Amino acid sequence: MRHLPLRTPRVTGRRLLGALIAGLLAAGGLGVSARAVPVTVPAPVPVPAPAASGHEDLARTPPMGFNNWNSTHCRAEFDESMVKGIADLFVERGLKDAGYEYVNLDDCWALPERDADGQLVPDPERFPNGIGAVADYVHSKGLKFGIYTSAGTKTCSSIGFPGALGHEYSDARQFAGWGVDYLKYDNCNNQGVDAKQRYTTMRDALAATGRPIVYSICEWGQNKPWEWAGDLGQLWRTTGDISDSWSSMSSIMKANLELAPYARPGGWNDPDMLEVGNGGMTDTEYRTHFSMWSIMAAPLLIGTDLRTAPESAFEILTNGEVVAVDQDPLGKQGEVVASQDGRWVVSKELADGSRAVALFNEGSRAQRIETTARAVGLPGARGYTVRDLWKHSDTHTTGTIAATVPAHGTVLVRVHADRKWAQYPPAVDVSAGGGTVTEAGRTERITSEVTDLGGTAARSVSVSLTVPEGWRAAPASATSARALRPGGTLATDWDVTVPAGTPAGDRDLTLTAEYRTRSGTRITSSVPVTVRVGVPLPAGESALSDAGPLSASNGWGPVERDRSVGESGAGDGGPLTIGGTTFAKGLGVHAPSSVEYYLGGACSTVTAQVGVDDETGDRGSVAFEVWADGTRAASTGTVTHADPARAVSADVSGADVVRLVVTDAGDGMDYDHADWADVRVTCA
Repeated sequence: MRHLPLRTPRVTGRRLLGALIAGLLAAGGLGVSARAVPVTVPAPVPVPAPAASGHEDLARTPPMGFNNWNSTHCRAEFDESMVKGIADLFVERGLKDAGYEYVNLDDCWALPERDADGQLVPDPERFPNGIGAVADYVHSKGLKFGIYTSAGTKTCSSIGFPGALGHEYSDARQFAGWGVDYLKYDNCNNQGVDAKQRYTTMRDALAATGRPIVYSICEWGQNKPWEWAGDLGQLWRTTGDISDSWSSMSSIMKANLELAPYARPGGWNDPDMLEVGNGGMTDTEYRTHFSMWSIMAAPLLIGTDLRTAPESAFEILTNGEVVAVDQDPLGKQGEVVASQDGRWVVSKELADGSRAVALFNEGSRAQRIETTARAVGLPGARGYTVRDLWKHSDTHTTGTIAATVPAHGTVLVRVHADRKWAQYPPAVDVSAGGGTVTEAGRTERITSEVTDLGGTAARSVSVSLTVPEGWRAAPASATSARALRPGGTLATDWDVTVPAGTPAGDRDLTLTAEYRTRSGTRITSSVPVTVRVGVPLPAGESALSDAGPLSASNGWGPVERDRSVGESGAGDGGPLTIGGTTFAKGLGVHAPSSVEYYLGGACSTVTAQVGVDDETGDRGSVAFEVWADGTRAASTGTVTHADPARAVSADVSGADVVRLVVTDAGDGMDYDHADWADVRVTCA
């Protein structure tokens, strides 16, 4: 049977395994007979309640290190050589100096069966010298060593290695004997035993060893561990597993942002490991990933095989100024100050009284994001120093904090009230009316603005606009000013001509401002400006899947034309099929999804047959919405796998853009393969 994603590939196997294991055994799966095989849970060993462990000061800042799962899963390259290679690279590439200290094993390190004494047995092919020898090597580098098991009878891989349920004390003694410093304790095959009970037993078992072992509670946020796990471990997973995609990372980030009050020194919300460098996102998206994990005071566990990682991954992971935000000793998680139309402002109080501020653009095109020093929690002052943590540059502002942020990007700054603010250049805000919709062959006017946000003048100010090859941009007003006083703006009109024949889609132009400080230093700032090129649709009724979209985003794999979404690759879906009915035309998507088409005010109606594709089996629930410009024109409410195709009709009269949206209906993105079957538009 083809794999169908839950929230991420790994969550699929892990959540399904507990529910399906009895059926797989009864059917002769996993290499056993076809008879039903009951699962026996060993009785926990009775022990007295422990005294204080003496390790209450573990993980006073979020743990930093490495875990192999995201890059290797159970593949052959996960072995002793890899683990030692990662430890070597921690030292050689400056990761240890940057604060990374744990080198952690995930699932698949053991043999599928315990030995005759009930002990765990390391896989001799992967770890021929045993786990203790690997731990010794890691320790010899001045690093710490971590291991993995599950709070169930089996671990979470599809093979199912021995879990710790009923073996907590003997397993904890083995781990301590090997020199383990960190335990990730997963949630599969738990046989319905109460979560708090399962995780409490292992807490007590670790304490009984007398060894300080960081305890990572990985129960996926199913039982709100943020409300109780602080008495048990040092970090607790708040969501399902992450995958190396923008939709997975951003949805997990938004869920974790809501839990800021629960984070504290020694107890951290854990939105899962880092994907930086694994290749499924752009460097802009990876910088957002790292910035937002840091402002959320999240554990920073590298999920990339550093032996093959690109140089850009090391540059991101070793940015000491961003790491310092994560590791700030005050231990506060950043809180959401504002969120509207994909523009997020998140502020984190730091131990020195400053604030880390993330301006995060969730949208698919560049947007200007603005806040103030007061709004992010700073006291009133004449001026503030603003440190850009990715550009490593200082400016000052009298209160406004603003930036044009690229699609899926984040500007991360550190701001504090400063009596010596005037020694730094004034912050200059560079922006333009982004999101302009036009057609090939047309000339559109765009207005740019360069504004002095500081308390001193910006001198010799000039602005330029760079366009793609074949385009033209002609200024229709002044492009320079001798000086901008504090609060002053240079506004410039640009007539931008899009060449005939340009295909539909978003195009980024580059707006660049230059100015001098009073000391004569020249400063340059460039930002993207998005122009949206649409192609008129034919008159009459036509299939939208035959048209080129303005933009498309999808929760799993690419949006598919005339096929279901299938797996993560392009073109791997099957026929669009809802409730046994097959459709020749349409779009296959996965929540959360958004697909936009240009209408140019010339169309009247969009219709479709919508539903959860039959490839999900008996899973999946979504909601479909049609938006005409900024107005919701149609909505289905929740649609499940059990529902037949549902007819949708939306009045889009006069709209420039129609947006087809699928959400997860509020229950998470499990098997949410959705079909816009036979989606059609009627135009004049």
